[in-house]
Amino acid sequence: MKRNKNSQPGKVRIVLAFVFSFLFLLLGLAARWGSATWGNLSMDELIFTLTQPLTGTGQGMIPNFIKAAVIPTIVIIVLSILLYRFCAKRQHAKAMLNIMFIVSCLVVCVFGYGFLSKLDIINYLIDQNTESTFIKDNYVNPKTAQITFPSKKRNLIYIYLESMEMTSSDKKNGGAFKQDVIPELTKLSKENENFSGNTSTLNGGYSLPGSTWTMGALFAQSSGLPLKTDLGQNAMQTQKTFFPSLTTLGDILAKQNYHQTFMIGSNGAFSGRSTYYKDHGNFDIEDYNAAIREKEIPSNYKVFWGYEDEKLFALSKQKLTKLAQSSQPFNFTMLTVDTHFPSGYKCRLCKNEFDSQYLNVMACSSRQVTAFVKWIQAQPWYQNTTIVINGDHPTMSKSYTSMVPSSYQRKTYTTYINAAVKPATHKRRTYATMDNFPTTLAALGATIKGNRLGLGTNLFSNTETLSEKYGYEKETQELRRTSSYLDSLEKVTDTTAAKEFYYNEAKKFGHKTLLEVKKVDGTKVTARITDFRHDKKIARVNLRASKNKSITPYISTTMKCLDAKNAIYEATIDVASLNTKKLYIEVSYDDKENINYPLARKQVTLK
Repeated sequence: MKRNKNSQPGKVRIVLAFVFSFLFLLLGLAARWGSATWGNLSMDELIFTLTQPLTGTGQGMIPNFIKAAVIPTIVIIVLSILLYRFCAKRQHAKAMLNIMFIVSCLVVCVFGYGFLSKLDIINYLIDQNTESTFIKDNYVNPKTAQITFPSKKRNLIYIYLESMEMTSSDKKNGGAFKQDVIPELTKLSKENENFSGNTSTLNGGYSLPGSTWTMGALFAQSSGLPLKTDLGQNAMQTQKTFFPSLTTLGDILAKQNYHQTFMIGSNGAFSGRSTYYKDHGNFDIEDYNAAIREKEIPSNYKVFWGYEDEKLFALSKQKLTKLAQSSQPFNFTMLTVDTHFPSGYKCRLCKNEFDSQYLNVMACSSRQVTAFVKWIQAQPWYQNTTIVINGDHPTMSKSYTSMVPSSYQRKTYTTYINAAVKPATHKRRTYATMDNFPTTLAALGATIKGNRLGLGTNLFSNTETLSEKYGYEKETQELRRTSSYLDSLEKVTDTTAAKEFYYNEAKKFGHKTLLEVKKVDGTKVTARITDFRHDKKIARVNLRASKNKSITPYISTTMKCLDAKNAIYEATIDVASLNTKKLYIEVSYDDKENINYPLARKQVTLK
């Protein structure tokens, strides 16, 4: 029987059909996985996360994505290819391609719509095109604020609890569960200060837009600002700098001669955490990599995101014991990880008290944190030490949020222990996690003129918080919108301020930085930088080129050292692939912890 050539699709059409079907299926299944994994997810968080390097990501996330989206897509496409060959022999090739394409379109549309609805994409787009002056109108610059410390400085231990919220307590104590999942933490908060006033239930902070994921939460609680950036996300991607023009908790304590440490059981580079704490207070970064380097754990040891909280608390005791031996006050900031979504990490200390692994991990964390606090309280240096414990943000676990009534207002777990002051009011406070910034300083005995820093309010005072003044709904709406004022802070950070910041650091060591374009030959640009170091721990010096001032995306090359004594570096980079006459070059360097520091930028015009 003679075949009808018109019934056989062309090769180009076949290839395109399979390529687009693969992409649509992958996107659709990825959206399905995202909807099933995250209980709550904001567009700000999604965009920030997608612009980050994968360095330090929990080992379970990527394999779970591959299992849920990549592998099924590949299997479906392979089966489709086999089915296509079968149909082609029976002259049904066109019909089969059409059906496959339609099905893949339906998959991406159905699951994609559900995921975008979860992200509230319509309102997000509206907010991105609506200017708000809320931050400008309410921001109190810590750089110029009058802050007075007592002559004897108190130590600070700040414990960020991953995804811990007061929701996990029982209904009697203000939580959402019939049985208290975190009874030890509930008791700890009620015995100390959570600003619930004369009421008998727990109180916690709202996690507002820009503070609903870990890096945003760390930033908000220590700077009083939401992490809502424009070029900053690009800066995070290349680990350049983190708002160096801002004054944060770490900056303020550094000026008071505090020895500052940031300790975590994961990779500090993830989401720019090391960069942030290096930039703001010159913290010692004690992360997963440091533990390997210092031989505190075996070089091949890794569970979950790095090492579990049981080891974190054990190592923290060792670090704190050493810090307390010095007369210098310390700020020891730490972040737990076992309770990270979607199901947490069940360690050997966890019990089987609940049907949910995640709840069992939460219960285990409650016991471990409380035992750690009791250890601190038994130390001779505790009397002069304030402890702040706060959930970084509400959990994103879908399995967890499905157990919580939609009408319940979720807040972070909060408690202040052994603060230097008592609340000025017995009224139950309404507050956000950004209020922790000035409140922590007040807990150390510092007095703040006006009782406000950033967008935060000192909760030990009578001063009204922005949440009390405007209400949660209004505050949330305003912070979702664009802010030219916040953008200006970020943009200055990403260009001139970053360069000047490191220039100023360099000047402390007598350095004078000079970036020169030595030669432009066609598409080849030769640049030289001289004597830029603010320290001497340099692993690599980079020359990058980009069409954009943000230097993203970029091409790069490593610079050669011409003169080690005077720190003169030079390199030639071919920018032909950028396909532009006007471009930007940037010199940066990586230190031994692989943190990247920007040094200087110049605009170059090709001849």
